Amino acid sequence: MRTPLVMTLGMVLAPCGLLLNLTGTLAPGWRLVKGFLDQPVDVVLYQGLWDMCREQSSRERECGQPDQWGYFAAEPVLVARALMVTSLAATALGLLLATLGVRCWRDEPHFALAGLSGVVLFAAGLLSLIPVSWYNHFLEDRNVLPAPPSPVKVEVSYSLVLGYLGSCLLLLGGFSLALSFAPWCEERCRRCRKASLAHPRRSSISTVHVDWPEPELTPAIKYYSRGQHRPRPAELRDPSKPKVGFPMPRPPPKAYTNPVDVLDGEEKADSQGPSSRSTQPCHSSLPCDSDL
Repeated sequence: MRTPLVMTLGMVLAPCGLLLNLTGTLAPGWRLVKGFLDQPVDVVLYQGLWDMCREQSSRERECGQPDQWGYFAAEPVLVARALMVTSLAATALGLLLATLGVRCWRDEPHFALAGLSGVVLFAAGLLSLIPVSWYNHFLEDRNVLPAPPSPVKVEVSYSLVLGYLGSCLLLLGGFSLALSFAPWCEERCRRCRKASLAHPRRSSISTVHVDWPEPELTPAIKYYSRGQHRPRPAELRDPSKPKVGFPMPRPPPKAYTNPVDVLDGEEKADSQGPSSRSTQPCHSSLPCDSDL
């Protein structure tokens, strides 16, 4: 397996950030002081975290200059010392974890360890960016960072620029390596899904299943299921068992019946002739067929 791009980018940017931060921490070039009234015009003073150097015409350089204004006792300088050293140690630890996690000589890298190294390197970048920014904020404040009074000028020097660049490279490299957590998280989620499918979750105690009775169906639907006729319950009854109960009286039929023989007079009228048919009275109160 080829080394992922995010790991390669992190392994390139993190050592560069470590080199820049190490140079900026040790070099006496955080602030440049120039324009002394009692010294030549080309004399400048470089102030760092651990030392001061006097330089003239870029040829003569003398370090170990005495601190006449209490510069090394200033709070930004003390905090920058502690945080920069902590950042360097965290960077070294992050690179060690990244070396063990990337494993360019193996088939597959250790994604979790590489991601952890990215988090450590990102924290190291923050630890170096905080003191550099704080120092730059109080660069011209002579009450916080002591310096000779005006017309002496104070300016940003090269070590502060190196600190900014090193911090940014560490942040980018750490973020790039931290993206190695994505394949690891994806693999963990896949395993969790497989485990959940293999062992289905039991229903909670609070879950209640209610079996509601089926509604009563009409006979046309009740005895016809899945395309087949089903016998009625009366047809499924065992004929050998005696019937229990008593017969219910059936209601009279709703069809109309005439209790009187309406054709009785018609037969007599036919025997006497057609002339007597109209005068023959009807014995029923109901209309006769001849009247209809």
